[in-house]
Amino acid sequence: MLNQQKLEIVYMAAKKKAVTSKAAATKKTVAKKKTVKKAAPKKAASGKTSGKTVARKKAATKKVAAKKTATRKPARKNTSQIGPVPGIAPYREKKGEEYMNERQVAHFRDILLAWKRSLMEEVDRTVHHMQDDAANFPDPNDRATQESEFSMELRARDRERKLIKKIDESIRNLDNSEFGYCEACGVEIGVRRLEARPTATLCIDCKYLDEIREKQMG
Repeated sequence: MLNQQKLEIVYMAAKKKAVTSKAAATKKTVAKKKTVKKAAPKKAASGKTSGKTVARKKAATKKVAAKKTATRKPARKNTSQIGPVPGIAPYREKKGEEYMNERQVAHFRDILLAWKRSLMEEVDRTVHHMQDDAANFPDPNDRATQESEFSMELRARDRERKLIKKIDESIRNLDNSEFGYCEACGVEIGVRRLEARPTATLCIDCKYLDEIREKQMG
């Protein structure tokens, strides 16, 4: 009888302990769930913060790129020439402007005068060069080489002297308002052709026919 009572007491104590442990475990589980729920908004907040950081980095990158663009050197203007004279930029025509107006006349006068000045300087250089380098070489081969070089230079200078005469004629035509018109048919030669060849007196078509005529005659 006593043994049975002891067993009942032990059983009741064990049951009570089990119930207590279960209740404690349930409380812990509930507490964990609450902690997770509270932590979730923090993650969202950290996500927003990272988004702001990325946006700031992008803005900083754009500023750096803008500074680099601002510090770049400006592109150089095109000052290359079409014709034989360096340093004179091509003429920029305005829409509807009159052919051979004052601006065009001044432009071609500058080209012709600069070209003539350049050729005259070349002629003077050749004369001085021939005077300074002229020598009576004892070796016939050396004398022949020098004479050949002088002969080539004189031929080149002779062509340039003829070209200077054409330039003078073109300047006179400018003064007489006859520059820029074809001598054969009277049409406009054109600004671009005159820049390529300032002493041109024939338009493209008449020049082409003239070359054909020369070939047939030859």
